[in-house]
Amino acid sequence: MELNYGILSTSSIAPRFIAAVRACSKGRITALSSRSLQKAQEKAALWDIPTAYGSHQELLEDENVNIVYISNVNSHHYPWAKAALLAGKHVICEKPCTTTQAQTKELYELAQKQGLFFMEAQKMLFLPAVLEAKKRLGELGKIAMVELNHSFSPDYNDWVFSSQAGGGPLLTSGVYAMELLYWMFGKITEIQGTASILENGVEWQYILTGKTKNGVLFCAKNTTGAVLDNTCRIYGEKGWVELPNYWKARKVIFQIGGKREEMEFPCEHELVYEVMHIAECIEKGLQSSPVITKELSVAAITALEKVKNNW
Repeated sequence: MELNYGILSTSSIAPRFIAAVRACSKGRITALSSRSLQKAQEKAALWDIPTAYGSHQELLEDENVNIVYISNVNSHHYPWAKAALLAGKHVICEKPCTTTQAQTKELYELAQKQGLFFMEAQKMLFLPAVLEAKKRLGELGKIAMVELNHSFSPDYNDWVFSSQAGGGPLLTSGVYAMELLYWMFGKITEIQGTASILENGVEWQYILTGKTKNGVLFCAKNTTGAVLDNTCRIYGEKGWVELPNYWKARKVIFQIGGKREEMEFPCEHELVYEVMHIAECIEKGLQSSPVITKELSVAAITALEKVKNNW
């Protein structure tokens, strides 16, 4: 089937998703929506999209749209993903899928009931550099530890520290760490964390520690107030693997048995691999991704929800 995308929100990631769809020719961008018609029209003109709507509901009522990409603020993912599924649209929902495990489970179950495809957008697990790292983990021998560092400036989005918007680096970026750990090493059996928290209850930095079911210890750090090296390192008895900028990695470094090897995977639009996967899944008639599974999405938000509740 021809995928006619409706872009729900004019968020900062939306143009990157649009560019990826166009780069791989796996669908068309049919329409976009914003809470303001003027903004929708401005972005539609800028991004060369034929139809603009001043409300998200109008987008969902467009019969030409058969798949919706949701990328508004975290707390709005659940209601609009649910509304899109009820409107009979396939749904791609930016990470985090929702802000609670109950909501995430509900969306996957609703998609199944509606006979529609639903996936949490998680570009990281389709990147060639990340796939290469996972493929060669056995060369490290027994894996002992994983370290994940992430820092970013919050200046580009004014909702990042809004509690109503589901802001804070734990939900916004911690999902990368949780899903990478689950995908590579299985269930997270232990997790705890500490954070620096603003007066409104939203954290601006945190450190998480824990263990996976096969005994791998991990430490995941994120801050909006300092500069970290933005790298994932996986340590084994024979060496380590490094993924610079692991959530958007274009390179992987292997340091095994005293030998260093670097592999580069240049790509203009890193979301293109994810977009191709979406198209392949729908072409096969699948209702969920075999990579970004319900189990993975639920496990990640469950771990983050547990930590946040303890704070």
